[in-house]
Amino acid sequence: MKQQHNCDVLIIGSGAAGMTLALKLAASADVILLSKGPINEGSTFYAQGGIAAVFDENDSIESHVEDTLIAGNGICDRDIVSFTAQNAKSAMEWLIDQGVDFDQQTDELGQAQYHLTREGGHSHRRILHAADATGKTVQLTLAERVSKHSRIRVFERFNAVDLIQKTIQGDRQCIGAYVWNRNAEKVEAVHAQKTILATGGASKVYQYTSNPDIASGDGIAMAWRAGCRVANMEFNQFHPTCLFHPQAGTYLLTEALRGEGAILRRPDGSRFMPEFDERAELAPRDVVARAIDYEMKRLGADCMYLDISHKDEDFIKSHFPTIYKRTEKLGFDMTKQPLPVVPAAHYTCGGVMTDRFGQTDVSNLYAIGEVSYTGLHGANRMASNSLLECVVFARSAAEQIKNQLNVKAKIHKIKAWDESRVANSDEEVVIQHNWHELRLFMWDYVGIVRTTKRLERALNRVNLLQTEIHEYYKNFRVSNNLLELRNLVQVAELIILSAMERKESRGLHYTLDYPEQCSKSGPTILASSNGDIAQPAKVDDASS
Repeated sequence: MKQQHNCDVLIIGSGAAGMTLALKLAASADVILLSKGPINEGSTFYAQGGIAAVFDENDSIESHVEDTLIAGNGICDRDIVSFTAQNAKSAMEWLIDQGVDFDQQTDELGQAQYHLTREGGHSHRRILHAADATGKTVQLTLAERVSKHSRIRVFERFNAVDLIQKTIQGDRQCIGAYVWNRNAEKVEAVHAQKTILATGGASKVYQYTSNPDIASGDGIAMAWRAGCRVANMEFNQFHPTCLFHPQAGTYLLTEALRGEGAILRRPDGSRFMPEFDERAELAPRDVVARAIDYEMKRLGADCMYLDISHKDEDFIKSHFPTIYKRTEKLGFDMTKQPLPVVPAAHYTCGGVMTDRFGQTDVSNLYAIGEVSYTGLHGANRMASNSLLECVVFARSAAEQIKNQLNVKAKIHKIKAWDESRVANSDEEVVIQHNWHELRLFMWDYVGIVRTTKRLERALNRVNLLQTEIHEYYKNFRVSNNLLELRNLVQVAELIILSAMERKESRGLHYTLDYPEQCSKSGPTILASSNGDIAQPAKVDDASS
């Protein structure tokens, strides 16, 4: 089995951000695309709603910018928001050129135009979509293009373990990563001129999440261990409407339902959102999620209800075919009855700090998509800006990376991963116990509503878990659960520390101890105290 793989560009993550970057670079670089599971098993695949971009002549880029700034509650980076909105249409046109088939409709003159829907926080209809399975369409289209490109090697079922750094001419640089080949159950090395984190978010740190299992904060944790700053980790978005059913997992019910007129109701059928916000069901997600959480706790109810049954049956089936079929299998007829809903962790608004090209604090290391913090989302991500961010910043990163690649770059030999002092785990139950404990206390103490005491309790538990997991990691061979747990515990600490730093309630961070919003505020930035990779003794640094 090969110990070291060499490429120009290593992309860790195979969602919209990772695959867009791979396709933009492959004409001028040899690319390795790392996928933790099957290539289509990621958050992009499950995104339902759509992608925001100004296509309507009655809409404007300025309006998209202002809506995003309002949703971000005062701490977005205006320049980054403007950059994103200005590049949104060209990014969508690129996706269309790749073969993404967004829904169209015929106007009064019989001409085809894109069907645009509206979601919470948007003042206009500007959401391009492919029915209610936009992410799936994007993922499958890009994956097909990637599979046919001769200069893109896709490594499926590979976990990134840690980034590899080396001091070159006085500069500490990233030169690749150690990766765990789950097919061969062996840790290998990948050497690259440029390494890009496109690993998505960390919502799996919570007991209830709309995300797939792979959303375990790997990129954020690896970047932190490598010495990168992170920002705004306290802002965890809880999607207001996930289907409440024992067999549904946490199946997400798209924001577009409310955009098309769905109403939130209490168990007695009464509507409640107008009592919380003048925008009612079209308020930003943080407002809606807190309202649902409040009503559930006030009434002692297991769930609230989302009702679109007042709309025409054919309209519902044509606009939301995936959701209709899924809920029908579970015994619901959404054309005739409301659907039970609860909030669930959905999106990590903070992440690894980057510039608009995706460059992190570490030379030759980039981060794009949900793993990154660019300043776009502020205290709350506006609906359908997530896939947009993936494509816009992947394209931006590609332009810089192409100009910096060196055809004569030196390939450094990386020392093999040393497993001579570790054994196979004989107590997997320890990992499982810690896993469940972490996700439960994060949900209870660091969830939709927080207090200082809850955060302190959570931090105490995280510190104990970190000690246990670090000891376990030193003594046993790696496994998927161990790697994810190690990363999630690190991310949990960053979330808690960030939440403790913010002495106010703003956007997605709501604390009973500081319920008011400060007059002046900005991003919460945490700096790593260690510029080296925090690796156990068995990992050797790169050699020359």
